[in-house]
Amino acid sequence: MILIRNVRLVDARGERGPADVLIGEGRILSLEGGEAKQVVDGTGCFLAPGFLDLHAHLREPGEEVKEDLFSGLLAAVRGGYTDLVSMPNTKPPVDTPEAVRALKEKAKALGLARLHPAAALTEKQEGKTLTPAGLLQEAGAVLLTDDGRTNEDAGVLAAGLLMAAPLGLPVAVHAEDAGLRRNGVMNDGPLADLLGLPGNPPEAEAARIARDLEVLRYASRRSPATPRLHVQHLSTKRGLELIREAKRAGLPVTAEATPHHLTLTEEALRAFNPLFKVAPPLRGEEDREALLEGLLDGTLDAIATDHAPHTLAEKEKDLLRAPFGIPSLEVAFPLLYTELHLKRGFPLPRLVELFTDGPRRVLGLPPLHLEEGAEASLVLLSPKERPVDPSAFASKARYSPWAGWVLGGWPVLTLVAGRIVHEALK
Repeated sequence: MILIRNVRLVDARGERGPADVLIGEGRILSLEGGEAKQVVDGTGCFLAPGFLDLHAHLREPGEEVKEDLFSGLLAAVRGGYTDLVSMPNTKPPVDTPEAVRALKEKAKALGLARLHPAAALTEKQEGKTLTPAGLLQEAGAVLLTDDGRTNEDAGVLAAGLLMAAPLGLPVAVHAEDAGLRRNGVMNDGPLADLLGLPGNPPEAEAARIARDLEVLRYASRRSPATPRLHVQHLSTKRGLELIREAKRAGLPVTAEATPHHLTLTEEALRAFNPLFKVAPPLRGEEDREALLEGLLDGTLDAIATDHAPHTLAEKEKDLLRAPFGIPSLEVAFPLLYTELHLKRGFPLPRLVELFTDGPRRVLGLPPLHLEEGAEASLVLLSPKERPVDPSAFASKARYSPWAGWVLGGWPVLTLVAGRIVHEALK
């Protein structure tokens, strides 16, 4: 038994408390206290349901020098995540039931965050031949995606949506038109021109979203089941407008935004620092503000990290040669708690929803609220501020564009089904 005393409660339904939360047998037994062997003083902290990340690159198999299941899932629980969806663009890609099953079994043995593998939509992520969706789902896959590559053949994407629909599997897309994007390394515009760097235009994202929504419209008309399209790492105002219009029209589409697109802009590239190189790229302030509005009005369903670790040697190359990606599992919630909630008054229950019920709905999972009988997958968050210190990351990617930023809202206790998987109580 664990008792967390005098803690504020916050979930998608609102804030309340203080409460004394008694945990046992993997569930919340009471919000009014009781006898327990382990007592945690939650004074000044707030308790939330455990976070779910829809989009993380753990690099196993094949690139364990960058990250592996242990380091990635340890980083996850330190960031308050009890559940995590791993992307399949590994080496080799996760495109068979055997590969999905192997990841699930290894992750379960580690006893950290629960892993929910995404599987490739097409064999070897080549965009040609569909993978066996039913067998992949039976093995434990919760999502189909060729993330890391764009789906260039609209017919293949349509067939994938039709195949996944009766299974209830979402199909996630990296929405960039490869022909428009070309070799862009930052947002296309006056700043890219000034710096002499190839640009990736916002129209590349919007054009592909527009096409994919029409593919979804076709699949919805042709399928007796509901196909589900999920747009990853939305970065532009126009892309957001397209998603908003599609939702109003009743299309079954969901979308996510990342911590870096919500807190950084293309201005970070003025110093030619490759730590800020991501795909899609950091955009302008107008795009960032549009994404924030999308969080509030429900156009965006979830905040997903797109945690993308690389070796420091790779990220220290010049902007043209360095790989795309930012590691963010351990700082995502404190970053947005500080930058959105504390500094801008973003409603805390809505922020928590974007880390919990929002991503759960994308996967078709029931909500997880703080009530008696609910699963005790929880995170205790402290408002105490401290600077971001990448040298202390559990992730193998010990660098960060937010290094030195002073943040509050740090996870100090994470439980998965009542079992403590991370503890940093002082």
